[in-house]
Amino acid sequence: MKRFFTLFLVVASIIGINAQESNTSSENESKSVAQKLLTSDSKLTIGGYGEVHYNQILNKQTRDNAVLDAHRMVLFFGYNFSKKTQFVTEIEMEYANEIWVEQMFLQHKLNDYVNLKAGMLLIPMGIINEYHEPTTFNGVERPMIDNKIAPSTWREVGVGLSGNILPLSLKYQLYLVNGPSSYDGTKGLFKGTDGIRGGRQKASKSYMSAPNFTGKIEYVGIKGLNVGLSGYFGNSQSKLFDKLDEANTAMKLKADSSVVGISMLGADARYNSKGLELRGQFYYTALSNTEQYNTFTRAGTKRNDLGNSMMGYYVEAGYNVLRFFEQSKMELVPFARYQDYNLHNTVDANLAVNYAYISNVITTGLTLKLTKGAVVKADMDFAKINAVTARTVTFNAGIGVTF
Repeated sequence: MKRFFTLFLVVASIIGINAQESNTSSENESKSVAQKLLTSDSKLTIGGYGEVHYNQILNKQTRDNAVLDAHRMVLFFGYNFSKKTQFVTEIEMEYANEIWVEQMFLQHKLNDYVNLKAGMLLIPMGIINEYHEPTTFNGVERPMIDNKIAPSTWREVGVGLSGNILPLSLKYQLYLVNGPSSYDGTKGLFKGTDGIRGGRQKASKSYMSAPNFTGKIEYVGIKGLNVGLSGYFGNSQSKLFDKLDEANTAMKLKADSSVVGISMLGADARYNSKGLELRGQFYYTALSNTEQYNTFTRAGTKRNDLGNSMMGYYVEAGYNVLRFFEQSKMELVPFARYQDYNLHNTVDANLAVNYAYISNVITTGLTLKLTKGAVVKADMDFAKINAVTARTVTFNAGIGVTF
């Protein structure tokens, strides 16, 4: 925790020094494909993104095959029914053999400050969950905390408001949504290895036993700077509440034991100016009722091992070394990222900390932006599980496009 605050202060100081040079109000130029579709003047708009990855573990003791993966191919469709009413959907093909709908919502503009939004929504936690196109971030793979703590890509069915508070240079999102499933009627879906990720319902015949709240507020008042605070609060969903007899005390206690309370907080910052790229992100998740949940979802004589809090962060810096060559339309960004996460940040009294759930990763690499919307990437991951093991080294390379 102390290391995070030290690194955060260093990044904040650099951002503050550079931000003083440009203090005009301007929204961060980085936009997701969905946001571009919503601002299009065309009746029907088509967009998308795709990425292909190569991953090779480099281990002196053993030989490992490389993994080559057509990781994602995504198509976006936007339709403007009128100047006020719009529809956006995102259809994703993963690993060349899975098809998912990742967004599908209707937006109606009430006025210049408020939009009503309903449908299948991205949870506005952190950076990657909303800005996950491969041309918007450095590194072949997404940061680990956006997989282990915030289960990107995280989406739920919901309804809410989004918009701008222009005098304060703020953007906001406020939604009531369905939550992740912790118990599907036969087994527990949350576990220590990846927190709540296994409970993502992805709006595929999902069910709801209680609505949850999520929201985000972003400050965009300084050119090139975007600072966000986000949150997710509520309970997990459980099939044991379906057709539950309110008079049956034993069944009510059983159903209550299958639910986990979720309180997730996030903070993130991005700054881009004169070739310099800085970003950082922090997550803290408190989980309640974990002792009862771990006991209830035991596998045989072994208790489940969900911790009662998780914490993770990363800081990253990069610089476009081609910006001094005026004739070059390409960008070459060497970057370095340090990330740290602990899925057993705290545990209940009857659970021992599993040090395999504590890790930090150093990533260094290059991002070559051939033109706007097309990148080639290569990097090295140096991952350490707990404090005593040697770092595992992985070479990653890939291509990415956004249009």
